[in-house]
Order: sequence, then structure tokens, then C-alpha cells
Amino acid sequence: VQLQASGGGLVQAGGSLRLSCAASGRIIRIDDMGWFRQAPGKQRELVATIISDGSTNYADSVKGRFTISRDNAKNMVYLQMNSLKPEDTAVYYCNANSIYEEYGQVVAAKLWGQGTQVTVSS
Repeated sequence: VQLQASGGGLVQAGGSLRLSCAASGRIIRIDDMGWFRQAPGKQRELVATIISDGSTNYADSVKGRFTISRDNAKNMVYLQMNSLKPEDTAVYYCNANSIYEEYGQVVAAKLWGQGTQVTVSS
């Protein structure tokens, strides 16, 4: 089971990007999913989370600009980022608390994607 993030890139300040993250494998259930980011020289920080019923939570720094959503049927989570600022520049990681089957065993684990670079120029 793995998470694959995509959609990062270079954009000018004020622009938009949409990140996607797909979970693949023998997934039984995914509970909360989220996006984190890590800028150079800084710790990884929470951007947004969404649980299976659609309830969301955002970092204060992105409220009103970013929107997290998910497609439970496709095991995907998205992050729509609008009004991007240079301070949003970071590697963005998706994660998911999931229950899946591996080697005949049921496993509960927090999975992380590989990260996708978002660069916002001023």
C-alpha cells in the first residue's frame, strides 16, 4: 500500500495549484487524510486534514485560501491552493491513517506520500 502525490510545480504569487494524492493497494479503510508541508530549514507542519465524514481542519495560515477534499470511492485526497504566497513554498506531503491487508494480515498504519514540490515566486 502506498500514497502517490502529484500536482506540484512553480507558480507566481496569487496563482493556484491543485495537489492530488492517491492511495493504492489492498486498502480496507482510510480514516483521516491530510496534507503537511516542510519548507527548507523548518519543521514539517500541518496544512489541512479531512476525516471520512468530510469534516475538515486547516492551519490558520491557509484558511480561506486552501480547500481539502477527498473521494472515498477512489481513495484520493486533494488540496486546492488559491491565492498562493511565496511563504507557501515547501515540499507538500499527503498522509492517511489507513487499514489494509498485507501478507494476509490486517495492518493499521499512518502512510506518507513521497512529497511534491510547490514553489511560489514573488
